[in-house]
Amino acid sequence: MLSEDDTVLSCSNAVAAIIISDDGRYLLQHRDDIPGIWYPNHWGCFGGAVDDGETPNEAIRRELTEELGIAIAEVTPLLSLDFSLFGLGQGDFFRRYYEVHLVTESCSRIRLGEGQGFDFFSPARVVDDPMITPYDRFALYLHCKRDRFPHQFKDERGTLRVETS
Repeated sequence: MLSEDDTVLSCSNAVAAIIISDDGRYLLQHRDDIPGIWYPNHWGCFGGAVDDGETPNEAIRRELTEELGIAIAEVTPLLSLDFSLFGLGQGDFFRRYYEVHLVTESCSRIRLGEGQGFDFFSPARVVDDPMITPYDRFALYLHCKRDRFPHQFKDERGTLRVETS
């Protein structure tokens, strides 16, 4: 349901983590229910804006430390959603997603720094739950279905090859 909030929204480049536990569930943040943020009171991936002078890789590490209270050893670039909002008087923006694996034992060290809470979602729930932010839900869907995509790579001659499973 759309709220009556008319707070001006701001756009910026952003990063987000698709965090997978060792049992295959996804860790999501229950977003704050405050005016002026995108999709208040929804569930979404942990992450946030890329600050000036910061690379997306630096931003995702900073955001995860701020929002979860733990340092993540490895983040793997996964996909980028690019938004061209010129028709709305805005520019071009991206939301970069990184795959992060979380060992169950480290969950007890999580100290939520932003949002109402967090929870683990099954793959079936992340593709069906309408209370997950639409862009994160799409990225999570792609991650859940990643085995259905052929793997593309360049061989030793630089020729693009496709490997299907």
